[in-house]
Order: sequence, then C-alpha cells, then structure tokens
Amino acid sequence: MERKIVLLRSVCALAIPVALQSMLQASFGVVDQVMIGQLGGVEVAAVGLAGKFTGIYNVVVSAVGAVAGIMISQYIGQKNTAETRRSLVLNLRVCVLLAALFTVAGILVPERIMGLYIADTATAQTAGQYLAIVSGTFLPAAGITILSTNLRCMEKASLPLCAGIVSAAVNTGLNWILIFGKLGAPTLGVTGAALATLISQLVYFMVILGMYAKYRGRAKIAPDGPFAWGQYLSMLLPLLVSEFMWVLGENVYAGIYGHLGTEATAAMTLTNPVQSLAIGALCGLSQAAAILIGKRLGDGNREMAYWEAKKLLLYGLAGSLLLSVMISFVSPWYVRIFKVEAGIRDLTAQILTAYAAVLPFKVLNMIIGSGILRSGGKTTYVMAIDLMGTWLFGVPLGLITAFVFHWPIPLVYLTLSMEECIRFAVSLVVFKRCGWMNQLKA
Repeated sequence: MERKIVLLRSVCALAIPVALQSMLQASFGVVDQVMIGQLGGVEVAAVGLAGKFTGIYNVVVSAVGAVAGIMISQYIGQKNTAETRRSLVLNLRVCVLLAALFTVAGILVPERIMGLYIADTATAQTAGQYLAIVSGTFLPAAGITILSTNLRCMEKASLPLCAGIVSAAVNTGLNWILIFGKLGAPTLGVTGAALATLISQLVYFMVILGMYAKYRGRAKIAPDGPFAWGQYLSMLLPLLVSEFMWVLGENVYAGIYGHLGTEATAAMTLTNPVQSLAIGALCGLSQAAAILIGKRLGDGNREMAYWEAKKLLLYGLAGSLLLSVMISFVSPWYVRIFKVEAGIRDLTAQILTAYAAVLPFKVLNMIIGSGILRSGGKTTYVMAIDLMGTWLFGVPLGLITAFVFHWPIPLVYLTLSMEECIRFAVSLVVFKRCGWMNQLKA
C-alpha cells in the first residue's frame, strides 16, 4: 500500500502539470484558430500551410527531447550528476543545430518552401511571410524542449507549466492586439499573428531559462572524453524515423478523409479540439512513465520498474474509460456549438462516438510506447511497432474501406483505428518479455 501511495504522489506531481500544459496549449490553439479565422480563407490556409513545415521541425525536436529524457532520467537514477548535465548539453547542442538549419531555410526561402505545399501564388506568398517570422521561434523552441525535459526529470514539472501559462497568455493577448490593431497598434493581420507567436516563444524561453538557472544545481559537466555515440544514435535515429513516418501516416489519413468529401473533412476537423483535449488530459501519464521508469532502470531496480509500469497502464486504462464515457455523453451537445449543416453535425457526433471506442487503446499505446518501452533506450522496438501499426494495418485499411468499399467516414475512421488495437497487442507482448529493460552506460 505504501508503494502505491508513493507512486501515486510521483505520478500526480509529474502527470498533472504536463496534462494541464498540454490541454492549455490545445485550448489556446483553438483561440488562435478562431482569431485568424476572422481574416479570410487565404490567411487561414496560409497559416495552416506554414504549420505543416513547423510541424516537421517540432517532430524532429521532440525526438531529440525524448532521447534527452531517457538519458537524463536514467543518469539521475544512477545518481551520476555529471553525466546528467552532459546529456543535457549534448542534446541541447543537437537541437540548436537542427533549429539553425530550419531557421535558415525558413528565413531565406520561405515562399519556395510554401510553394511545395500549394500552387496558388497569393496563398504561398502570405504563408511565406508568416513562415519567415515564425522561423525565429525555432531556436528558442529548442531550448524550451530540452530545459523543460530536464526540469520534468528533476520532478519539477510544475515549472514548465507556469512558463507555458505565461507564454499562452502573452500569445493570446498579442494576437488580439496585433492581428486586429487594438490598443492603438497597427492592424497587421497574419504578420501580427506571426509576431505574437515569436514574442511569446521568446518569453517562454526566458522564463524556462530563469527557472533552470535557479534549480540546476552546481555540478560540473563531465569533461569531453569518450562518448557512447553508438548508444546515442541507436536511440535517436529510430525515434526520428518513427516520428517522421507517423507524421506521413497522419497526412495519408488526412488525404483519405479529404477525398471522402467536404462534409467528411469538415466533420473530422470539428473533432480535432476534442481529440487534442482528451489526449492532452492523459499525456502526462506517458511523461511520468518515461521519467519514473527510466530512473528505476538507471538505478538497476528492474522489479520496481516493471511493477510501476503495470500500475501506470492501469491508471491510463481507468482514466481513458472515464473519458470515453464523457465524450460519448457530451458529443451530441458539443456539435451544436458550430453553425454548420445538420449533416456535418451528425457525422461529427458519429466520429466522436468511434473515437470514444478506440480512445482507451490510443492512451495505452501512448503510455506503453512513448513512455515505458522507450525508458530503457531501446527505441527500435517502438519504431518497429509504430511502422507496423500505421503502414501494415492503418493505411491499407483506410484506403480499402474508403475507396473500395466506399464506407462513410465514421466507419472508415473506426476501421483504420483498429491498428491501435493491434499495436497495443504487440506492445504488450514486448512489454511482458522485458527486453526493453536496459540500463544506459555512462
């Protein structure tokens, strides 16, 4: 009983701030969309296209951040402070290098990049103007990712949450002022939205940096010497492949929905806020799993790591079942918020019902894949499972049901989401065999 209480306290200390931060970002993202949506179709499309390019950067940096979390949590478990700091510095350098490459491309040839996404010259030009400014956020975002990871591994997850609240408030306020020309400011439209994003990210980084400087401790970084580059790359490269192929798979899914018609696309779009909030509410369990189990493995306590992993999966199952019931109950009222055709509202409610059915598997996969199996550094397992689920089952099922059987979008979505069940079954087998339990070498 005492072990359960200690685990619950640790999980709450990590999971709740991360979940609140994720939900906060999702909710403010909706606010941003509403504001930009007042400008017109070209502006909305332009910001969305720029988001495709920044999304690629976010995926790459999140992979490096995941490796940083694995290394830092394990070395904290080993009580190796020097290697903990060294891991932070190494991953920060990698992130800064990647950020510099994306920044140079985004500033020098923004319209050419956007031209790859759309042929319309006016939209590509507007998107390029937005991207040129937003590219200035890549470097601070690199610092935010790595420093936030370090603070969470130190079990100070509430600090990134506080910084995120400040940043979100700044972003929303500046959007209102700069997009619409409030409080005497010029009306800048899309340019104002880009400037708001840039300034809020700089504020975010400065706050995170100040927090890290206060709590980092005084240990010296290990001197530059032999480093296990093979071990590092064996963790990073599979994650990069996995994240990239996941993004590609999501784009294929979006293409399938898009070819089912405007109503289907609109209905799927209306479900995005609910999906983001639901996953955000439980994503903290994944972060908690990666950090807590990583520390146990670093300390060599495999038995405790396995026990805590099982408990975290049970917590995720309970939470996801509760959310599924809530979504099923609320969806008929949620769709009434939007002033769209009755057919779109009906489709949206049906898709949300399908989403509620597969949500427990999505959450369990998030915990076991992004948290537990990664914690030992053997990320090849996760890459193989993700590729199998998306490309051997999800994409083929989606294409067949949509273009061969011509099923409606709720059934297409439900069928291709069955890959979550298959992925979880394979992950559970890997989990029980315990091959993922690995202690990193300094």
